[in-house]
Amino acid sequence: MTPRSEIETRFAQAHGRLNTHRRQLVQSILESPDETFFLSSRQLAHRYEVDPATIVRTIQAMGYERFADFAADLRQHFVSRLTPYKIMEATTRARQSIADHVTQSIERDIENLESLRGSIDPKRVIELAKRIHRARRVVIVGVDLGASLASFLAYALLPLGFDADAPVGSSGNLYHKIRTLTSKDLVIAISFGRCLKETVDAVIRAHERKVPTFGITDADSSPIARYSDAYLLASISSTAFAGSYVAPMALFNAILIACSHITPRRSLALLRQSEAEYRSGPRWFDEEEDEAPVKATGRKKTKRASKRRAGPNGRGPADSA
Repeated sequence: MTPRSEIETRFAQAHGRLNTHRRQLVQSILESPDETFFLSSRQLAHRYEVDPATIVRTIQAMGYERFADFAADLRQHFVSRLTPYKIMEATTRARQSIADHVTQSIERDIENLESLRGSIDPKRVIELAKRIHRARRVVIVGVDLGASLASFLAYALLPLGFDADAPVGSSGNLYHKIRTLTSKDLVIAISFGRCLKETVDAVIRAHERKVPTFGITDADSSPIARYSDAYLLASISSTAFAGSYVAPMALFNAILIACSHITPRRSLALLRQSEAEYRSGPRWFDEEEDEAPVKATGRKKTKRASKRRAGPNGRGPADSA
């Protein structure tokens, strides 16, 4: 069963404070989120043939101070309930130009970042960083698009000296990885909206083994939030069918900053070990090595090819773009 969204919860709690007309208005909005989540209060009023003040008073009766807060929850309700097809269908129905769609996508990313900045509690970020420091091993669980997020966070924790891993592959691989953990370890689960079953199951199995868990999700009512010991929120609301992961990535950066500054001397000592390699190690592209003679292929170089490799004076290598 799909859990209630925040806006559905508020509607249920305000049911007795709303007259029949306003209840029908809210119900109509919630039943067509794909047609309403991108509308302004004035556009919403026009669609339902009511006065804009009616929209404002109705959402205030539901406990919202601003229409922007109501709209954000309506978008979340939409994202958590509908498929990528429906998201694409809804944005197509808006009849905007491609340039408008691109601009709207960037604006939504900025809104998500602003929402994160306005709601983030640094103490909770530091709490997660301290859990990471205490853990013997950190297993970061993400499936589908969440796998790339989990991989990023795990990889970024390694240079700071943490034994972090983001299991990939089959659900069996994830199942067996969780089985190896103990109360000395930590599971960080990443999933949004309705949340993927494999990720939620990993949290539940971790609980059964007394393994501490921490969730990264987008709503207090999500399964990851409900089953994890603690969690942080970052919106992925977007007009793009794949969602927006700008805010979660910004949150990860904040987590990494907290991890590195809890014990800055330790972090500096660990990063110093790779300093020389970062300056001149074999991982980096080297122009001189790239210009080394290529083995003969049996084909004769053309005069044009020889000139292309020559510099302006005809003797040295040309600058690359």
